[in-house]
Amino acid sequence: MTDYITRQTKGTPGAPLVFTFHGTGGDEAQFHGLAEQLWPGAHVVSPRGDVSEHGMNRYFRRTGEGVYDMADLAKRRAAMAAFIRTHIEATGATRVIALGYSNGANIASAVAFEDPDLFTDVIAMHPLIPWTPDPQPGLENTRWLITAGERDPICPAPLTKALLDYLRAQKADVREHWHPGGHELVQSELTAIQEHML
Repeated sequence: MTDYITRQTKGTPGAPLVFTFHGTGGDEAQFHGLAEQLWPGAHVVSPRGDVSEHGMNRYFRRTGEGVYDMADLAKRRAAMAAFIRTHIEATGATRVIALGYSNGANIASAVAFEDPDLFTDVIAMHPLIPWTPDPQPGLENTRWLITAGERDPICPAPLTKALLDYLRAQKADVREHWHPGGHELVQSELTAIQEHML
């Protein structure tokens, strides 16, 4: 199992287990405090991506903007899935939430496509999935919230809509929230997360 640099908060027995995944250039602190606020008492685990791109932390390699090294993604997805499973077994949590932004949303989604039993909920903020995942019937048991910017130059709206279509075809419980801006996170996304988690 990959030994990620990780920030952790021990939760109360029976509480949800929340994994946060930062964007490119972020670290384990980027969303850790937000998760503690959104889910008081939860177990929170925030791994730092173990790939460096010009000094910026990422979860897998890419060869250009929006062009992924798919072999590297497969290897690192499997390592992340093993890391996640270890923490699920350690906490005994039955509700497991992924909260990821940009590159973090991409690794969380990639894990869910291959191991749909790991997360009960996926909150993917500005994901970019430039490939068509294989059909995955196990996603029927997952809840998703996708947030995006209508003018996001990094995560184009047509690709976000293709991801939404894919998830709905797998019969996942999917909600979406759009704001009129670009790749930045805005307050309405936080509100959408709060409403989604009720």
